Amino acid sequence: MWQFIGRRILILIPTFFGITFLTFSLVRLIPGDVVEVMMGERGVDPAMHAAAIHRLGLDKPFLMQYIDYVNKIFHGDLGESFVTRISVLDEFMQLFPATLEIMSLSIILVIIIGIVAGTTAAVKRGTWVDYSVVGLVLICASVPAFVWALLLIMVFSGFLHLLPVSGAMNVLFDIPNQTGFSLIDAWLAEYANPILYQGAFWDACRHIVLPVTTLTLLLISSTTRMTRTSMLETLNEPYIRTAQAKGMPYRRVIFVHALRNSLIPVITVIGLEVAVLMGGALLTETIFAWPGVGKWMMDALSRRDYPIIQSGTLILATLTILVNFIVDILYGIANPRISR
Repeated sequence: MWQFIGRRILILIPTFFGITFLTFSLVRLIPGDVVEVMMGERGVDPAMHAAAIHRLGLDKPFLMQYIDYVNKIFHGDLGESFVTRISVLDEFMQLFPATLEIMSLSIILVIIIGIVAGTTAAVKRGTWVDYSVVGLVLICASVPAFVWALLLIMVFSGFLHLLPVSGAMNVLFDIPNQTGFSLIDAWLAEYANPILYQGAFWDACRHIVLPVTTLTLLLISSTTRMTRTSMLETLNEPYIRTAQAKGMPYRRVIFVHALRNSLIPVITVIGLEVAVLMGGALLTETIFAWPGVGKWMMDALSRRDYPIIQSGTLILATLTILVNFIVDILYGIANPRISR
């Protein structure tokens, strides 16, 4: 097992450097002049323009800029925003709880709904239940996230007038930012002062429904299909027929023997979905004006704010690598043959 973990750690090193080089290189290919964006395209003095380029270190050769960037990373310095002059890491840590909130709720719903739906479809194979589940998940896989977001806005906000479109909270509620999680902060504020913040928690729940639903619809397909496929294979194994022949209760056969062994490949799929979830959060937060990392990075992209784009991408990519590393370890623990 330790050799298995060691091999996975060695793979992480070139992957990390590859991500730093790609993000640093691709950011420089974005068209536009960052100084003109900062100062305005009209009336930029050439001397001030040159001074700003020198101050930002953009006049150095590409390789020197990359070496400086990597050196700062290993010293814990991810740079500071060209526009706000605030540390990228500080801004990221302030905004990441909001992104983590919708991602966590989405992945929990995906796991619960996907495993239940996939198991039900496998047990009811060949029936209308199976066909319905497969048809619905194929629709979810075929429709892009931004289309789901627009449809949900049209139905639940435009037509039914049930849910708000943007933001994490009504602007009338001046909720203290204690944890960065809108639901927790709203609950704490309402609990501490129920008169001043009456209805704050319910308002936060209403705001979070559409972003979480969009991300859930984006990811539900792969988990459901993998669970169904794995369950169908497991149900045909000899030990399942042996358990049934011994008179073991049907529910115990399904949920203890079949489902438990079917979840091994599902673990891998859930780990891979984290990367898709982070990518979907960028677009979802922008559409719903959710105050998280995704909207922050999209705003930085429009301003050509290089440090935010490259360091934000690096942090998200590193988190994805760590999640996949943990999934690999869990997979090796669940299936010892992998580690051998």
